[in-house]
Amino acid sequence: MTLKDELFQGIEAVLFDLDGTLVDSMWMWEDIDREYLGRFGIELPGDLQDLIQGMSFSETAVYFKERFIIPHSLEDIKAEWNRMAWDKYSNEVPLKEGVLPFLKKLKEKGILMGIATSNSKELVELVITKLGVMDYFDSIRTSCEVAKGKPSPDIYLLVAEDLGAKSANCLVFEDIIQGIQAGKNAGMKVCSVYDRNSEEDDDKKKELSDYYIHTYMELIENE
Repeated sequence: MTLKDELFQGIEAVLFDLDGTLVDSMWMWEDIDREYLGRFGIELPGDLQDLIQGMSFSETAVYFKERFIIPHSLEDIKAEWNRMAWDKYSNEVPLKEGVLPFLKKLKEKGILMGIATSNSKELVELVITKLGVMDYFDSIRTSCEVAKGKPSPDIYLLVAEDLGAKSANCLVFEDIIQGIQAGKNAGMKVCSVYDRNSEEDDDKKKELSDYYIHTYMELIENE
């Protein structure tokens, strides 16, 4: 059975990561981290992006504070990241190719939709409102609302609970390895999504996930 067949036959809920999955935004975070650390005279470590992938916004703030001895409170760190990212999410971050027609197709089919993201609630609500897709989602949750970020299954289990959907009947869309693992750890099927910022991980992403797409257009063409 193909992914297109399964989407409309055996799936009651579709759960999406946000950054790199629904919106094209992963490119900006390394620049923000570099600028933020530079304010403290700290050069961006080469291993940082890999180490913080999957962490919640709050977990990442704790990591920065402890590793880099940041003198500000956790709330101040997160507030500053929100401020630094606000304009980019408002004006420079688009939906990924095919997202809108795919969301419309899922809604037509009566499939519930949710967002399970590591980003902050403020930025999530900003970007999906700005891009006009807020009303498609029946649950929007961040990893700050659960005990552990990805690859823990907590965030996906929470969204499935919100939607009243069994894990076995949920399909997750993710762009990073830790997110794919989170979906699988939740007992869900996972489709990995191409993103240029994780391009070097494509082979591993395909190995870990049940399906792989380059764009969402693959799921709506010839409908």
